[in-house]
Amino acid sequence: MIDETPLESVKSNISVEFESPAQAKIIYDAIILEFKTAPDFRSSMTIELDGCEILINIDAEDSTSFRASVNSAIKWIKLALEINNLTN
Repeated sequence: MIDETPLESVKSNISVEFESPAQAKIIYDAIILEFKTAPDFRSSMTIELDGCEILINIDAEDSTSFRASVNSAIKWIKLALEINNLTN
């Protein structure tokens, strides 16, 4: 039987590893503004740079807003990587 009580919140820590600290810094610098200006009605996201990794923390009120936050973060990283690959 499926529990019909709604989720109170969804939290996650996501780590994205890059080839080098330099590449991680380029991507971090390209997307930091997106994280700072993203609407935060039902979820919040923070981003940190740690060597070769970008650490993303998501705290959402429900699964729908959590999924939207994850999709946004992935989209921003993917786009920044594609643009970086075009320029190198």
